[in-house]
Amino acid sequence: MSGKIRILGIAGSLRKDSFNRAALRAAAALVPEGAEMEIYDIEGFPGFNQDDDQSPPAKVAEFKQKIRDADAILISSPEYNYSIPGVLKNAIDWASRPYGTSAWEGKPAAIMGCSPGAVGTARMQYHLRQVMVFLNMHPLNKPEVMIGKAAEKFDAEGNLTDEKTREFIRKMLEGLIAWTKRLT
Repeated sequence: MSGKIRILGIAGSLRKDSFNRAALRAAAALVPEGAEMEIYDIEGFPGFNQDDDQSPPAKVAEFKQKIRDADAILISSPEYNYSIPGVLKNAIDWASRPYGTSAWEGKPAAIMGCSPGAVGTARMQYHLRQVMVFLNMHPLNKPEVMIGKAAEKFDAEGNLTDEKTREFIRKMLEGLIAWTKRLT
């Protein structure tokens, strides 16, 4: 692999003041030398309809190209009802279609998530890993980044203030870069 490793960051929340969007911004600032990260906003996708998968909306086509251009994927998502938020699952489904043309195929990936509760998105991450199996993605196993009690770790402007969490994210990014190099 020549050049910088390109990481595409995706938040599983549309909320403007989302802790998961803030975590992606923190990750973008912590990306080690030799890599770069772009954050892609999945807001605005219509509900997936297989009738449209041969001619997807322009935003979906753009998203698929961003995924293909990336060397690795970083998803930061909340947990809704013990699982993946519908908006994230919808974006995943759009980018995997039509069958046989999945943009996710073979991509190294890392998962993190923020929650105001103590569990820190563990169940969502498990479900997302299950989805990644079908998509033939290669998620990083460790370190896991589950940011519980997120309101205590970000300031009012959405800046990550907890140094221990910053270190977890930094180590995850280093692991993702090494994993991506290993798989390429």
